[in-house]
Amino acid sequence: MNRGLIALGGLVIIVLIVVVGLTGTYNRLVTLDQAVQSQWAQVESVYQRRADLIPNLVATVQGAANFEKSTYIAVAQARAKVGQLNLGSAVPNDPAAFAKFTAAQDALSSALTHLLAVSENYPDLKASQNFLDLQSQLEGSENRIAVERMRFNQAAQTFNTTRDTFPTVLVAGIFGSRFNEKAYFQSQPGAQNAPQVKF
Repeated sequence: MNRGLIALGGLVIIVLIVVVGLTGTYNRLVTLDQAVQSQWAQVESVYQRRADLIPNLVATVQGAANFEKSTYIAVAQARAKVGQLNLGSAVPNDPAAFAKFTAAQDALSSALTHLLAVSENYPDLKASQNFLDLQSQLEGSENRIAVERMRFNQAAQTFNTTRDTFPTVLVAGIFGSRFNEKAYFQSQPGAQNAPQVKF
């Protein structure tokens, strides 16, 4: 009887250790997942700030110059595509949704870059204080976007590293897609090539 109680006590202790370990691992994954979700909200916020500046920038450019219509159309279409994305909060957990989001934002960045480059051909526009203020705000938004994307990648890396270590990977597997690996922001295709400057 004494041996039976000792064995039962040992079994209870082992079960408690396993339960406490699983609970701690699960809670750590939840904490890191929430950090990724929080950082994702920051990324969305800075992209929204940029999207809110675009109509003012386009209106200022239209009012100050006889600008190429195709440039306005490209910016408007890119902004509309970004606005049509209704991917919800699942983006960091879904690589396909993440790729759609990134592609739409990259297309908008490209259209804005073209708009600003073409504006260089209009001295009156470049001298307009409204345009200079909006351009400065847009540059600030782009810097904020870069910082928040970097911070998101850091949060995703911390989550993914923790998730993929043993024995956490076993616990993550138990919960299916709840703790999928997080996607990373990457540079736009061709970013590794130096820009060509022609005189």
